[in-house]
Amino acid sequence: MWRVQLSAAQVVQRVLDQGRNLDRALEAVQSSTQGWAPAQRAALQDLSFGTIRFHGRLTALLAELAHKPVADPQLQRLLQVALYQIFYGKSAPHAIVDNAVKAARSLNPRVAGLTNAILRNALREREALWAKTDVAETARFNHPEWWVAELRKQYADRAEAILATDNQHPPMTLRVNQRATTTAAYLARLAGESIAAKQIGPTALLLEKPVSVDRLPGFFDGEVSVQDAGAQLAAPLLDVHDGMRVLDACAAPGGKTAHILEMARVQMLALDKDERRLSRVAENLQRLKLSAELKVGDAARPQDWWDGQPFERILADVPCSASGVVRRHPDIKWLRRPEDVSGFAAQQAGILSALWQLLAQGGKLLYATCSVFGQENEQVIVNFLDAHPDAQRLPLTLPDHSQGQLLPNEQHDGFFYALLHKAA
Repeated sequence: MWRVQLSAAQVVQRVLDQGRNLDRALEAVQSSTQGWAPAQRAALQDLSFGTIRFHGRLTALLAELAHKPVADPQLQRLLQVALYQIFYGKSAPHAIVDNAVKAARSLNPRVAGLTNAILRNALREREALWAKTDVAETARFNHPEWWVAELRKQYADRAEAILATDNQHPPMTLRVNQRATTTAAYLARLAGESIAAKQIGPTALLLEKPVSVDRLPGFFDGEVSVQDAGAQLAAPLLDVHDGMRVLDACAAPGGKTAHILEMARVQMLALDKDERRLSRVAENLQRLKLSAELKVGDAARPQDWWDGQPFERILADVPCSASGVVRRHPDIKWLRRPEDVSGFAAQQAGILSALWQLLAQGGKLLYATCSVFGQENEQVIVNFLDAHPDAQRLPLTLPDHSQGQLLPNEQHDGFFYALLHKAA
């Protein structure tokens, strides 16, 4: 266990102290774990994600336990990993402490005693420590103060439910490829493999427990993809039909591109400014036996890549704060800053205005984000409509009866959608 604890501390340090992306930090550390058993690699992921998810509480707990701030950042992160195990995990408490002491000794023999004292005090005073740290909102909600305040300002009494959902494990949802099979037929196949699931949308199946894609029947034959139920709303809302010319303007990793192609035989251009991420679109389309034109380009600068032919449908799934998907990417809430939200809003407005020039008269553009912050969502649309008299916002009725803003819950992540029609 101690090697797993130490590696998890390295991941946490790369994210919180160096500002790196959690997935990439984990991938980098995993590259040095050759020969580890699958269970050890799974434990590394759990400890890394869990420690970052509950960073607010763990920071407060360590502050209560240490007589003075822990100067060594490696030791600080190791202690937080062990505290995550003590307060949120299921391992035997004394095994957690013994292994953490061994890990600390490998860093510096002189800090082993301090590690032992801090963690054994945590075991003895667990309930009292929890109560003490519950006073601070950053600890209680495991979000930065500015994030908590912003949600309260926008959502009032619903804010705490959003924060609580953010700290849960995300659901695993499948999208059934209707060109390959039916949702009902695939649900029956899952039952035959003893994988419990239920249908929550026309193509969406929610798994009772996450499983590796290796266990999903027909996955590598293109019968099914992993995609959040909220994200699965984009393609139907865009209202595509056979023969249309369609642009997915920020396409990577390609889930929405593929879903559109599964729904209709369209002339699809999938655009993304990141060539590496665009390769994932190609991989997904190949697995699903679908085809599209892929192009590297900036959606805000169509003059660099557009051929002058208008599109009848455009999906603008724009870059955003990703505040609606933090349970999948818990590093986001700690790495984002308040000014980032206004920065994204300005970028989104630029992309939306640029893409509007490419839309055919009578065409439709679907604006989408995975954010719950109104500055990136409703305000962008209101400002755009004020500046573009040829744009009309079409009504939407989403599963939770909202007009565009989906909040994260047990079935889907947080998303925003606005469907715009261009006057003929």
